[in-house]
Amino acid sequence: MDREISKEVRRRERMKFWTKWGSALLILILLVSVLFRYLQPSLKITDLSLSTVDVGSIDISIGASGKVVPAFEEIINSPINSRILEVYKKGGDSVDVGTPILRLDLLSAETDYENQLNEVRMNELKLEQLRIQNKSKLSEMEMQLKVSRMELNRKAVELRNEQYLDSLGAGTADKVRQVELDYHVSKLKLEEDEQKFIHEAAVAEADFKVKELELSIARKTLAEARQTLEDAQIRAPRKAILTFVNNEIGAQVAQGEKVAVVSDLSHFKIEGEIADTYGDRIAAGSRAVVKIGNEKLPGIVSDLTPLSKNGVISFSVRLDKDNHRRLRSGLKTDVYILTAVKDSVLRIQNGSYYVGPGKYELFVRQGNELVRREVQLGESNYEQVEVLSGLQLGEAVVISDMGDYKNKRKIKLD
Repeated sequence: MDREISKEVRRRERMKFWTKWGSALLILILLVSVLFRYLQPSLKITDLSLSTVDVGSIDISIGASGKVVPAFEEIINSPINSRILEVYKKGGDSVDVGTPILRLDLLSAETDYENQLNEVRMNELKLEQLRIQNKSKLSEMEMQLKVSRMELNRKAVELRNEQYLDSLGAGTADKVRQVELDYHVSKLKLEEDEQKFIHEAAVAEADFKVKELELSIARKTLAEARQTLEDAQIRAPRKAILTFVNNEIGAQVAQGEKVAVVSDLSHFKIEGEIADTYGDRIAAGSRAVVKIGNEKLPGIVSDLTPLSKNGVISFSVRLDKDNHRRLRSGLKTDVYILTAVKDSVLRIQNGSYYVGPGKYELFVRQGNELVRREVQLGESNYEQVEVLSGLQLGEAVVISDMGDYKNKRKIKLD
């Protein structure tokens, strides 16, 4: 016959049951907690770049891309159609003023120069010949004028004598009229000769000026030919580095074709490009900062193209220190054009996260966690970004790349 289990036994059995399952449940909770803690993303604070929100002024700037180029660079073009006979220097060589770089075939240029020289000499001889002819012709006319004046004076004397004789009754009226007529004819002839002399002198002077002009043109043409001949002897225009030379001996070169480039590699400038949407915010004379690594080189926008090409505007920056040790020809740089200043604004450090004014999802430190928060950012410069909303003074914001955590709302800090 079955015995009834006592209450004490049943109580102990229930305690064993609940103890057993309670322990299992506690272990499960601990496992889940540990697993959740293990799966929750975490970062070391030393692996992050943080910026503390502060208050101050900010120089507003717009970013552009730039390239380091020599401050001085001169392209040497061939002044004639020719071919390369010899090359004396190679790219990278230092050259001084007048240093020969290469030699062109100058036969045609020398022939042209000789022809121009002969033409000048011929014009000089023609001018001298004309001067002698004019002098001789005018001298003959001056002599003829002297004869005509003497003849007129003689006629005047005869006229006075006949008039005197006629007054005494020793002459006749017909004789007086005849002599008087001869006098007037001689007077008209003298006036005619004087007019001819004046006309011939003017014609001679005009002809002489024409020949002088032809000689002047010929001399200018000769000077151009001489200059072309000198330029064809390709020499360095100043002390610099030869950065390019056409070293193909025997190659044909056209007039105006580049044969060499000399550059001053001790001084540099920046050639930049910026989107034409910023065209109204940049002008010659604007302050600029060029970033090369961690170096910041100040300068001034010196040249600005007035027209947009392919959506960009080109400009140049003249650096305050154009011989800085970090400057190398062809080096890519970031250029920031300063456009305005804002005072007493919240700001954080600039970084790769910033691509322009707008809304951002940034991680803000709260104790041992990073919490994602929507932040409104405004203008910027190469160092700082204006905070419009979403952050408070003194808060720490992650400014390093957090692309691997874009779907996380919170991140634990180790």
